[in-house]
Amino acid sequence: MSLTIADVLALPGLESMRLRAGTAGLENGVRWPYVAENSGIAEWVLGGELVFVTGINHPRDEGNLMQLLEEACERQVAGLVILTGPAYIQAIPQRLLEAAEAAGMPLIEQPYSLKMVLVTQAIGSALIQSEQLGRSRDDVLERLLTGDYQSLDLLLHRGGQLGLSLAGHWQVVQLQLEGSELLFAQGDAAAVEVQLARQHDAINRRLRQVSAGLPVLGRAGQWTLLLPASDAVAALVNRQHLANWLNPLNLRLAPLKLFIGLSAAAHPPARLAQAQDEARQALAAARRFSERAGLCVYDELGVLKLLSGVRDRALLDQFLHERLGPLLRHDAQHGPNLMPTLEAWFHENGNLVAAAQRLAVHRNTLTHRVQRIEALCGLTLDNSYDRLDIGIALMIWRLSA
Repeated sequence: MSLTIADVLALPGLESMRLRAGTAGLENGVRWPYVAENSGIAEWVLGGELVFVTGINHPRDEGNLMQLLEEACERQVAGLVILTGPAYIQAIPQRLLEAAEAAGMPLIEQPYSLKMVLVTQAIGSALIQSEQLGRSRDDVLERLLTGDYQSLDLLLHRGGQLGLSLAGHWQVVQLQLEGSELLFAQGDAAAVEVQLARQHDAINRRLRQVSAGLPVLGRAGQWTLLLPASDAVAALVNRQHLANWLNPLNLRLAPLKLFIGLSAAAHPPARLAQAQDEARQALAAARRFSERAGLCVYDELGVLKLLSGVRDRALLDQFLHERLGPLLRHDAQHGPNLMPTLEAWFHENGNLVAAAQRLAVHRNTLTHRVQRIEALCGLTLDNSYDRLDIGIALMIWRLSA
C-alpha cells in the first residue's frame, strides 16, 4: 500500500499545503520527500519523490521553475511542492500552473511559515505506517493466493481489519514483462535500469487504478492482482479492458513486451489458490503462443488445460519425442527448419500457399519440407489421428520452448 499525493495533503498538520494544479496526479505514489537544492533535479531523483522547491540556495525565477517541472515530468516524480513567502519565491507563476495542470503533475503550494521539519516528519512517519500496513495487506493476499492458511475465516477477518474487502467472487490476473535483455544489449546499463524502473512504475500505477482497492503484488517485472468477476460476462469485460490497454502499451514498450494471463471467473476467496494456478497456465499460453497477442484467459486454453494438468513432465516430453523427435534432432543439427514449417502448416490449417507466405518461402520448398517431415516421423498429415497427435505434440513443444 503506497502513500499518495492525496494522502499527503490529508495528513494532520499539513492543512496549509494547497494543491494548485495537476489534479490528475493525486493518486501518484510518494516514495520519499526530497528537497531540491540545485538548479535542476534530473540527476538527483529516481522517480516517485515528492520534490520540495525553495529559493534558499538557488534563485527560482519562472524559467528555472519551468525547467524543474519539465525534469519532474521526465523523471516521473510524484509531485512538486513550491515554498512561497515574502523572502524567496513570492508567488507561483501562472504559466507554471497551467503547464503543471496540462502535464498532470501535482503542484502544491506550501507557505514558508509551515516548518519543513514538520512536513518531512509527517510524511516520513506516514510512509513508514503505510509500508507496514501494505506489508500486512500483501501478506493476507499472498496467503489466500497460495492457500497458506489454517483458517480462512480468521484470515478474512484479519483482512477486514486491514481494510481489505475480499467478499465476493474474483478473477486472478498475472502479468509478466519480458525483453529486458534486449534493452541491456542496446544501451548503457545504468540508463536501462532507469528506463525499466520507469516502465515498472507506470505499469504499477495503472494496475493500482483497476485493482478495486486491493494490493497489487509484484516484483522484478511480475505482477498479480484480483479483479471482481461474479460471472463470465464480468470476466469478458475484464478481458476486453486489459486488451484495450495492452495492445497500444506493447507498441510503446518495444522491445519490451507485457504478457497477461487471467483465471476463469467467479472464484470465492476459498478458491483463489486454484485461480492463481489457472492464471499461471493462461500466462504461459500468452507467452508461448504469439497468435494470442500477449493475453489469454484460462477458459480459452482448450486442450492446453489437459496438458497443464499433467504433473509428470517426463510423460509430456516422452510423447513429444515419440511423435516429433526426428524433427527436433534434425533442427538441432541443421538449424530451425522443419519444426517451424510444421507449425506454420498447422497454423494455416494445411493451406500450403498461406503457410509458404507465412514462412516467406516458395510453395515448392514448403511441399518438399512437408514430405521430409512425413518421411522422418513416419506420420501422414492427411490422417486425422496423426494430425491430432502432431497438434498435441506441437502444443507441448511450444509450452516448453
